[in-house]
Amino acid sequence: MAETTRAPFDFAEWESEIVSGFNIEFTGALFALIFLAEYARILFICMTASVWFLRRGFLSPVTLTLEILILSILFLLIRGAYPRYRYDLLIILC
Repeated sequence: MAETTRAPFDFAEWESEIVSGFNIEFTGALFALIFLAEYARILFICMTASVWFLRRGFLSPVTLTLEILILSILFLLIRGAYPRYRYDLLIILC
C-alpha cells in the first residue's frame, strides 16, 4: 500500500496542497499521463498481489479480474478511511 505513494502514505507529494510539487510543472496531456501512470501502478500492484497471495487468479481470467477489482476498491476505501501518517508513525509502522 505504501509503495503506491497514495494517501495515507503520500509523503513525497501531497495532492491536497495548493501547489503539489512536480504536478505544477505539467499541463494537459502530460498531467493526465502522470495520473494514468499512477493508477496503472495501482492496478499492477493489485494484479501481482492477487496472483502471488490469493493464488486463485490462475483459475480463470474472470476470477483474476474480479480479484483485481476488489483489491482496487480496497485501495479506495483505505484512502478514504485513514488519515495521513506522519513520517515518525510510518517508521514505527514499518
